[in-house]
Amino acid sequence: MFEGKYKNDLRWNVKRYNSLGNIIYELKDVKGLIKEYNYDGNLIFEGEYLNGKRNGHGKEYDWNGKLEFEGKYLNGKRNGNGKDYKDGKLRFEGEYLYNYKLKGKYYINEKLEYEGEFLYEKKYNGKRYDEIGNIICELINGTGKVKEYDYRGRLEFEGEYINGKRNGIGKEYDYDGRLTFEGEYLNGERHGKGKEYYNGELEFEGEYLNGERIEIKENDSCINI
Repeated sequence: MFEGKYKNDLRWNVKRYNSLGNIIYELKDVKGLIKEYNYDGNLIFEGEYLNGKRNGHGKEYDWNGKLEFEGKYLNGKRNGNGKDYKDGKLRFEGEYLYNYKLKGKYYINEKLEYEGEFLYEKKYNGKRYDEIGNIICELINGTGKVKEYDYRGRLEFEGEYINGKRNGIGKEYDYDGRLTFEGEYLNGERHGKGKEYYNGELEFEGEYLNGERIEIKENDSCINI
């Protein structure tokens, strides 16, 4: 089960084995340096320990031996600066707080997709980018207020979001930055009261339903008795 050195009746520099004879734990160099292995004897963690938990710098590996995380730990949890990898590619770099991403940069296929703050692993306050690095969306103050940009970085929309769609009050702009619409949205569509503009001039004011204007005909508001 164990082999190694002891000091003051404490395991000081030892190896531990599973029932198949594979190493599952290794304490080295009398400095709290640890190697952890899975049941098959594959390395899953190497780094610093204190009081029986991961504390300090360490690395985690997946079942195929690829680096999965590298960074700081506190009381067994990711805490402080770190980098997260998937299939050997960088996915996140930034700060962690008790295993949760706090703030940093998130990548997809090694291209920056988001930078800013996180709340319980969800993007909370930051900017999103397209594949060529232009800002396409900005989440502000964690309130669901968003700014959307076109591929050239020009503001297209600013307003409220719920569940990843326009919901609430918002504004739309044309290529020249002129206001084209302001009003209410529901599930990504103009819905409710709104105003529509053309070349800066008010063109329509009224109600919208599922993205379409509700045109009021003259006889619609009258009932003949």
